[in-house]
Amino acid sequence: MTDARQAARAIDALRRGWPVRIGGLALLPIETADPVRLSTFDPGEQAPVLLSAGRAETLKLANQREAAVPDAPVLVDRAPWVDFAAATALADPQLDLATPLKGPFRAIPLLHPEDAAAALRLARIAGMLPAFFVREDGDAEVSLSVADIDAHEDAVRLTIAARARLPVAHAEDAEIVAFRTPEGAGEHVALLIGMPQGQPPLVRLHSECLTGDALGSLKCDCGPQLDAALKAIAASGWGILLYLRQEGRGIGLVNKLRAYALQDQGFDTVDANTRLGFAIDARDFGVAARMLDLLGQRNVRLLTNNPGKVAGLEARGITVTERVPHFLPTNPHNERYLATKRDRTGHQL
Repeated sequence: MTDARQAARAIDALRRGWPVRIGGLALLPIETADPVRLSTFDPGEQAPVLLSAGRAETLKLANQREAAVPDAPVLVDRAPWVDFAAATALADPQLDLATPLKGPFRAIPLLHPEDAAAALRLARIAGMLPAFFVREDGDAEVSLSVADIDAHEDAVRLTIAARARLPVAHAEDAEIVAFRTPEGAGEHVALLIGMPQGQPPLVRLHSECLTGDALGSLKCDCGPQLDAALKAIAASGWGILLYLRQEGRGIGLVNKLRAYALQDQGFDTVDANTRLGFAIDARDFGVAARMLDLLGQRNVRLLTNNPGKVAGLEARGITVTERVPHFLPTNPHNERYLATKRDRTGHQL
């Protein structure tokens, strides 16, 4: 039996700095814990540090195979000088320039590799740094399995929660539909514009971007893309905007801001994400496919420059009858960002 509620409880515990257990591993989150909690969790000062391969590569710990998968787990031996402050510096790459690392650090064989990988995944879902102190024994606030995390993230659990008429600037005839899962803390939203006309709707998958959508950030093109998508859908006569709660390509707002700090240090958007220990794109487009399925739309025209979105929908049973380009002008602040999307993530710009 699986219990998605255990994953929800574990996410809450991690954000509060409490230890959790996944299978054979007890895990204390480095980001939200403190020296007192570490002393309670590991009085013998022997617990190694679990990091991602992307972070370990920066520390010259990952071999080539590990480095190819930035969100894979790597275990670091607990050297005598690795106290809580040193572990925090190990975990967060944006501190590298301010806090020179002591080293050297030694990678050791993983304990329970599947559970270790699930721990890093759970940290990402919680919007936290993928870094833990690890023990095979030890108390935990919540115990869960890998299957519990899978159940929590299963898009099939998504249902329609509410819907209402919502006139918007570019479409006074729009309807908003909210979707959520029983355990999820946030809702995804669809905006339906116009009326069906006997052809597939023009659909835009837009991942939440607080900085771009609400604050007018010039570092990305998210705000202008959202506005232009609404105009394009309205002009087409019938379509849907899916607003997905997958900030920062699925790593969360705080981690996205950490990636911004790394970009200020000279790294591009891809390297910033991988140095933090995350996949280049951690979004689950199965969520979008489930939303479209619930809306009765299994054939769509997709407004995107990202072939990955096309593949993600089609892998979940949605037929993309046409990819419609979505071009916007650059500005001096996002030229490098867009060039990286073109050159390193396959966007057809």
